[in-house]
Amino acid sequence: MAHRIITQVVIVGSRVLGRAVAEAWKQASASQKYAQQAGNAAPGAVKNFASAGLTLDEACKILNVKPPQGGKANMEDVMERFKRLFDVNDPKKGGSFYLQSKILRARQRIEMEIREASETAERDAELKEGWKPKLFRER
Repeated sequence: MAHRIITQVVIVGSRVLGRAVAEAWKQASASQKYAQQAGNAAPGAVKNFASAGLTLDEACKILNVKPPQGGKANMEDVMERFKRLFDVNDPKKGGSFYLQSKILRARQRIEMEIREASETAERDAELKEGWKPKLFRER
C-alpha cells in the first residue's frame, strides 16, 4: 500500500517538474528571440544598466527637461532637477526608493546620450581633418 502512494507521488512530482521545465524553456526561448530582435533593430545601441528599459523620451519626461538636440543639452538644468527630485524622494524623508532610482536612471540615460553624441562628433571631426598622430619629443 505504501509503495503505491510513494509511486504516485513520484509520478505526479515528475509531471509537475516536467511541465515547469518545459514552460521555463519556452519563456527563455521567447526572451532570447525578443532580445535578438531588439539587438537587430538598434545595432549601435549601447547595452548597459543605464539604458535598460528607459528611453530618452521617458528620461526627459521624468526630469522634465528638453531632449538633447544635436547631442547638446543644458546639463546644469538636468543636474539641478536631478538633485531636487532625488532629495525630495529620499526614503529617509518619506520618499520612494523606486522613484529615486528612476530619477537616477533618467539622469544616466541623458548623460549617456550626450556622451555618445559627443564621441560621434569627435570621431567625425577627426575623420574630416585626417589622422594626425600626436608626437611627443624630449627637449
